Amino acid sequence: MKQNIYFRTEAEKDIKTAAAWYEKQNPGLGGQFLDEIQMMCTRIAANPSMFPIMHRKTHRAIIRRFPFGIFYRIEKTSIVVVAVMHASRHPEKWQTR
Repeated sequence: MKQNIYFRTEAEKDIKTAAAWYEKQNPGLGGQFLDEIQMMCTRIAANPSMFPIMHRKTHRAIIRRFPFGIFYRIEKTSIVVVAVMHASRHPEKWQTR
């Protein structure tokens, strides 16, 4: 059963900041980044347990083409994205969320 995905404010900011940076590097690349995020969210919604647990109950899905991970928790009736972070960031950074 496909679940709804909700983004915490910090995760939305992560996505917007990264998309703007990629767009500045090469016009159109920001949109491609957003497309990859959307495709991975579709996969997560269809099968949330598919991706490994990184810490306690938080899963991580690595998106294609870009070095970013989507960190999310599976709730009773939905999926909550807590962070979308670059792979070079300290792995504990998202845990404060």
